[in-house]
Amino acid sequence: MNATLRRWLASAGAMRRVLSTFAPYIGAGIRVTHIAEDFSSARVEMGQHWYNTNYVGTHFGGSLYSMVDPMYMLLLMRRLGNDYIVWDKSASIDFIRPGKGKVMARFELTDERVEEIRAATANGDKMLPEWDVDIVDESGELVARVHKVLYVRRKKR
Repeated sequence: MNATLRRWLASAGAMRRVLSTFAPYIGAGIRVTHIAEDFSSARVEMGQHWYNTNYVGTHFGGSLYSMVDPMYMLLLMRRLGNDYIVWDKSASIDFIRPGKGKVMARFELTDERVEEIRAATANGDKMLPEWDVDIVDESGELVARVHKVLYVRRKKR
């Protein structure tokens, strides 16, 4: 990550503002509404608009996935620090029910999970941690579930 971008994303508030003005998020109507100061959690919302509604009147599936795409990678990068390589490795999405209106996803990155990743990568081995993220509507009904796999390795010294 270049120095300017690293500076812009140094605080949770700055990261939230930068992500909320990220062109793909603006284009999909996605807003990052919360990032914890310690980068342990985040919340993303997307309202339904003419530009993110598909032919049958529900949320476009690509926009639903976009809500989730960078969040665990970014949170984990901030929690682990600059001594680690963190990449998105793979993802899949399971559409459960048609999404209408406002939808939301929450991300939790516990201290225990971060320490598990640090321990598994301490000697330079890679780890492929996995998360499931639920996208729910305003009534809490499950709209989609995204399965994310990251690639994590401690940088060589």
